[in-house]
Amino acid sequence: MATDCLFREDAYLKKCDAVVLGLTDAGGIVLDRTVFYAASGGQPADSGGIARPDGEIVALSQVVYSDPGKTEIAHVPVAGAAPLSAGDKVRALIDWEPRYARMRMHTALHLLSAVLPYPVTGGSIGEKESRLDFDIPEAGLDKEKINEALAAMIAANAEVTSRWITDAELEANPGLVKTMAVKPPMGTGRVRLIDIKGYDLQPCGGTHVARTGEIGAVQVTQIEKKGKQNRRVRIALV
Repeated sequence: MATDCLFREDAYLKKCDAVVLGLTDAGGIVLDRTVFYAASGGQPADSGGIARPDGEIVALSQVVYSDPGKTEIAHVPVAGAAPLSAGDKVRALIDWEPRYARMRMHTALHLLSAVLPYPVTGGSIGEKESRLDFDIPEAGLDKEKINEALAAMIAANAEVTSRWITDAELEANPGLVKTMAVKPPMGTGRVRLIDIKGYDLQPCGGTHVARTGEIGAVQVTQIEKKGKQNRRVRIALV
């Protein structure tokens, strides 16, 4: 039961009408379309609820991909929520403030990976603070220089767009993939690229702002040495 992931084409959608396709064995609600981002790639799932046909809101405890190919999203209700059935017409409603904060943060992390052009070994996206881990052999990082570079990219208000390429095109251009631990989902025949004009281009399934100026002020809060060749760089919205 494939879900049409509307957030991949328009991250600013806060709600959508949908039809219940069915329920997973764990009770997750599978919709034909959704605005909910499912937890993946270091970005948490959106919070919110599903409005039943009678208007009652079914609060969600988690939103996850429920198949290996990541084509089906299960919206898991909180315990004791009123049940839904296949065919029900509903409305999906996300909590916008945390979503938008993560959009700003996720885009800022793309810029950070452009400032520090090293392989990324891990990462985490939060609403106030986020991080990337880099494979940097014995490198000394200058916090102020990183902050200056990020500020310049944000001030440029560069356009952020997405487009799709085929699996074969990605395989022919392996340099597009910066992450070592998390590989872009493949197998459906196409891969989504996020293009920050003039600064960054890489596969990503997450949600982002439309221009870098929307990120606002960010700063590097800490640089940690996690191993001989591993540096963790934390950033925060300020």
